[in-house]
Amino acid sequence: MPTPSPLPTFWELVAPADWTAVDLISDLHLSAQTPRTFEAWAAHLRSTPASAVIILGDLFEVWIGDDARHEGFEAQCADVLAEAASRLTVAFMCGNRDFLVGGEMLRECGVRALPDPTVLVAFGERLLLSHGDALCLDDREYQQFRAQVRSLAWQREFLGRPLEQRHALARAMRDHSEQRKRGKAVEDWVDIDKGTAVRWMHEASTPTLIHGHTHRPQHEDLAPGFVREVLSDWDLDDAHQPRAEVMRLRRSGLARVPLAG
Repeated sequence: MPTPSPLPTFWELVAPADWTAVDLISDLHLSAQTPRTFEAWAAHLRSTPASAVIILGDLFEVWIGDDARHEGFEAQCADVLAEAASRLTVAFMCGNRDFLVGGEMLRECGVRALPDPTVLVAFGERLLLSHGDALCLDDREYQQFRAQVRSLAWQREFLGRPLEQRHALARAMRDHSEQRKRGKAVEDWVDIDKGTAVRWMHEASTPTLIHGHTHRPQHEDLAPGFVREVLSDWDLDDAHQPRAEVMRLRRSGLARVPLAG
């Protein structure tokens, strides 16, 4: 029998008493090539009735370092985040595409950094939040890559390169990822390890797991007393299948709010 993977640290985000709703989103994969998705995201941050918006990773298709935030599309995104954070709480958890979003960017925009995983304590509930990629244990090639690029040594070496080189390396990594997925339906992508997810939830005393990454929005019972909610990805630049959805938490419970279709 294989040795269970070590449990992570479960950080907590405790909602203030005056919060009325929390929006949870992930996997927008924003880039200069997705203008409709960007506009929908910006419009949602301007108009949401929620007290907080929590982004569970892959807000960006790629992020090559915080020093890229001052120009072009990255600067536009930083402006949207800063404006939203001046009115409501905005929190961000890194994903597999934007794991290099760092403290400089978040502090400048007024965005709170969230470790993966984080327990959200709100409205009398405890919910476990994760991007989800750390739980996809069957994708061993990706898990090796994840461990490499999350190391301080790799990040220090990568961020020490000129921006042009980083852009080229990021394109190569993205192309490799797309090649691995080519020919596979979304339903065939590696899912989370459900046994490990339940171990996390049991240890964190959280009956509900909310994650993204898999691009397969669903509600699922993982075990008696343990459920997961998978967030939708966003793509409003796909004319054939536009999609965008927010998971909204209120005192009355969780609800999916469609923004497209």
